[in-house]
Amino acid sequence: MSEIQELDIVTGAFGYTGKSITRRLLDAGRRIRTITGHPERANGFGKQVEIAPMDFSDRAELVRSLRGASVLYNTYWVRFNHGRATFDEAVANSRALILAAKEAGIRKIVHVSIANPSLDSRLPYYAGKALVEKAIFDSGLSYAILRPTVIFGPEDILINNIAWFTRHLPVFAIPRSGQYQLQPIFVEDLAGLAVAAGRSEGNQELDAVGPEIFTFEDLVTHIAEAIGATPKLIHVSPRSALRMLQIVGRIVGDVILTAEEIEGLMANLLISKCPATGKTRFSDWLAQNARILGTRYVSELRRHYQ
Repeated sequence: MSEIQELDIVTGAFGYTGKSITRRLLDAGRRIRTITGHPERANGFGKQVEIAPMDFSDRAELVRSLRGASVLYNTYWVRFNHGRATFDEAVANSRALILAAKEAGIRKIVHVSIANPSLDSRLPYYAGKALVEKAIFDSGLSYAILRPTVIFGPEDILINNIAWFTRHLPVFAIPRSGQYQLQPIFVEDLAGLAVAAGRSEGNQELDAVGPEIFTFEDLVTHIAEAIGATPKLIHVSPRSALRMLQIVGRIVGDVILTAEEIEGLMANLLISKCPATGKTRFSDWLAQNARILGTRYVSELRRHYQ
């Protein structure tokens, strides 16, 4: 008689972070169901992953989608306000998901948050993330909160598009000094932390950060050198940088960066004061992937809204 596999839920199992978490869980012999906003999309897991639609307005259906599972791995969020997808809606949807998880008997939530969230932040992204964390704390469920900085890997948007810009444009605009810092973590390291947290007992809050810290200017320079690009780096005001990104964004049909993201970057919110929890060095990964990095532009809007 074959052993019955335990069921876990991954929101967005076909997305960037969710895909890596799902792959590790399947390798560990777990049965996976995803709650996704794109149930019709083709996916690389085929019938290995059960699919349920992401409808936060239908409480009963949401509970049914979660019923019978042990751990909920939650990667759901929005990067910026776009149409009806807003930070306020994302917070409300996350609260609905958490309440449904409790009603469905979920043992533990492993939630992918962000480094340096704050209820007092004037940046809606960071304040919203803090509100979701509070909802998890208040739920009474067992939890693990992972707080990544910049996540890099084969399907990453930010690092890839920095490379795309340096490949295709003669200049690269850096807001102000460029000396603010980033501490990138490899997506597979983050997935490993998530799966380990799901197996552990007790509550946990953990910054998910890599072993290397770069200034933004150094990061751009390293990427350009690795791919053999030679753009001229120019320093501009944040407003000018945003205006330039908006012009290029209209050409590629995307939102490249928002004013809030630039402000968060310049405020050093993408580094941690805690020891590194990821092992993969960005510089090593960059050297191994330079040949393909930035060879095509990756659109946030196309990935999530089209």
